[in-house]
Amino acid sequence: MSKFGLLGKNIDYSFSKTYFSEKFENENLPHSYNNFDISSIDLFPKLILETSNLKGLNVTIPYKELILPFLDDIALEAKKIGAVNTIKISKKNKLKGYNTDCFGFQKSLETFLPLEKKTALILGTGGASKAVAYVLKKLGFEFKFVSRTISAINLNYAALNKELIENHLLIINCTPLGTFPNVLDCPPIPYQFLTNKHLLFDLIYNPTETEFLKRGRLQNTKTSNGLIMLELQAEKAWEIWNL
Repeated sequence: MSKFGLLGKNIDYSFSKTYFSEKFENENLPHSYNNFDISSIDLFPKLILETSNLKGLNVTIPYKELILPFLDDIALEAKKIGAVNTIKISKKNKLKGYNTDCFGFQKSLETFLPLEKKTALILGTGGASKAVAYVLKKLGFEFKFVSRTISAINLNYAALNKELIENHLLIINCTPLGTFPNVLDCPPIPYQFLTNKHLLFDLIYNPTETEFLKRGRLQNTKTSNGLIMLELQAEKAWEIWNL
């Protein structure tokens, strides 16, 4: 029996375990899928050593970037992005990293395109935001990162005014703000300046409508959660594991 799993920290809520366990059962596949919840990335080599028949892993917060030095090889796209969310483990126990977030995000975003302007704000600067930025660049969008702190590459939330919101029609939440159980949390953007020309895209899928999306809907904004993106990236990971 082949084993697969999710690598992360505090991942009891995991979409992946439910998704793949149901997939294996429905398709009558003799595999198992488990959460590998580790408190530090330094425990990763021990996990690999001690888990027999492990064929593939999904990777989530906070390890999408921290995992890179532990891999034997990284696919070109994942290298360009600088983050890995899928690992294929060879028969010789060699680890190759891939990024399927970019595939999932692009496919789910394309159903809403075109927007009136190819302009976007990316909320957050973690591993998922890098895959989002990679896709936006590929699709010809101009974009800015927004974070709690100011740096050479990003704005902070306090800088978001009417003009910035009106000039950026796609706003993507790549932060964990609003994830269950903290469902009343949301990124501190000036929601009153949103219009029906905007699209709010939240990478969160639980709850299905976050506070971020609710506030957008009140302004007649188009909205999407992260569920379809997650399903698409999971199927892409499954394809990679079976190459």
